[in-house]
Amino acid sequence: MGEIQGVFLDRDGTIGGTGHFIHPRDFTLYPFSRQAFALLKNHHIKMFACTNQHRISKGQATLQEFRDEFRSYGFDDAFICPHSPEDGCQCHKPNPGLLWEASRKHGIELSNTAFIGDVGATDMLAAHAVGAKKILVLTGWGRSSCTDYKHKWADIEPDYIAENLLDAVKWIIQYNNEKTTLGL
Repeated sequence: MGEIQGVFLDRDGTIGGTGHFIHPRDFTLYPFSRQAFALLKNHHIKMFACTNQHRISKGQATLQEFRDEFRSYGFDDAFICPHSPEDGCQCHKPNPGLLWEASRKHGIELSNTAFIGDVGATDMLAAHAVGAKKILVLTGWGRSSCTDYKHKWADIEPDYIAENLLDAVKWIIQYNNEKTTLGL
């Protein structure tokens, strides 16, 4: 595995919000999220949203509203599952369909990516399925993912457990710097 060239970011509980659905017009980023986005951009690391938003299928928001939201934050692209978990699609995390779609569309090697999310049973399992670095943030559902819900992803260990998104991004930059220093 080489340098991390792209980062998949979960939305709710990872970049802002509460971990629950919040319509894009009412969504608030965490205070440190814009700094984290800027660091990724400054280090030429692509940012991809990767989020389950089944409320789209219930008519409570549109795919375009989410796409516009991520574009306003400076994301390079957004991969959004609008389906209910019961639909059996391949794009609803923990299924890796959104990650495969991103790989095909952008020509990225998934083993050279990282996934930052707050839910072990979806985000970390999807990342594991494609060989991406797994970074669990303790915001949103992160703390309970490590305790109350660890049994749902017991066989998987994150590569890093971060206090928040900014901590996670700093870890990625340090990881890449170490790879460069070692000539890997």
